[in-house]
Amino acid sequence: MDTTTLGRTGLHVSRLCLGTMNFGPRTTEEDSYAIMDSALDSGINFFDTANVYGHKLGEGVTEQIIGRWLAQGGGRRDQIVLATKVYNRMGEGPNDRGLSAYHIRTACEESLRRLQTDHIDLYQMHHIERSSPWEEIWQAMEQLVREGKVIYVGSSNFAGWHIAKAQAAAKERNFMGLVSEQSLYNLTERTIELEVLPAAADYGLGVIPWSPLAGGLLAGAVADAKEGRRASEQMRERLEKNREQFEGYEALCSELGEEPANVALAWMLHNPVITAPIIGPRTLEQLKGATRAVEIKLSDEVLTRLDELFPGPGGTAPEAYAW
Repeated sequence: MDTTTLGRTGLHVSRLCLGTMNFGPRTTEEDSYAIMDSALDSGINFFDTANVYGHKLGEGVTEQIIGRWLAQGGGRRDQIVLATKVYNRMGEGPNDRGLSAYHIRTACEESLRRLQTDHIDLYQMHHIERSSPWEEIWQAMEQLVREGKVIYVGSSNFAGWHIAKAQAAAKERNFMGLVSEQSLYNLTERTIELEVLPAAADYGLGVIPWSPLAGGLLAGAVADAKEGRRASEQMRERLEKNREQFEGYEALCSELGEEPANVALAWMLHNPVITAPIIGPRTLEQLKGATRAVEIKLSDEVLTRLDELFPGPGGTAPEAYAW
């Protein structure tokens, strides 16, 4: 498994990031352990989670599963770069959500407890908080970094101008600020090419795309839409609405002799600002199949055909829509 540095940092992470959102709701604890062990064996050292994963308010089910896996020892904790998130509601109280200094501190302590570790390698803001000033957010993050409870800070679902504001405020405090941005990005959802990707590149942020397979639509949904998220009514409707597009995509993948999911990931990996797409396997077989993506090199001709099938916004802003 190839590695790259996370944005402008010296931290090396695998080119695929193991997403854990299925652990608990869709994947048993035993199977989750097997997936994490296999990920390590295949060279994936970048694990992503969030305090709200598990779909039980305040329990942090997925973090607990990861914590019990780490507690087995065997050097597991030292071998991975562990990322989690703060923002979403974790209780019924008015301060049990958001990015107030109060909630950041409390949420971090609770994540550390559930994960059974003394530090979080990448602590990500799960969403922009419009009611908390950056002075408050950075003060809280700086304190966690000073205490060694957090190493790096990242964002998720930020607009380009949010990244700019965050970095300007961090610079005033002589703080490193953001090192990564986690955004929705795939062949069917390319809006971040307008401003988020250029901002990330300019500020030295690594980009960690979530939903790189569009909920399974880019994983061979035309040929097989019988299980997982792609079998949901919403996904079936989206597939039928754009059937010709997805049929063309799967035909291209067949020409290449590659699985559709791996082509979608390989397309993403050709962009130098992309650090590691988040893969969220429900099964061990899905994980093993995804590792092929880092070996695929797409020609300029194939990249052009993919752009024709899934047109982006036309480039970066403002050139994408102005002279």
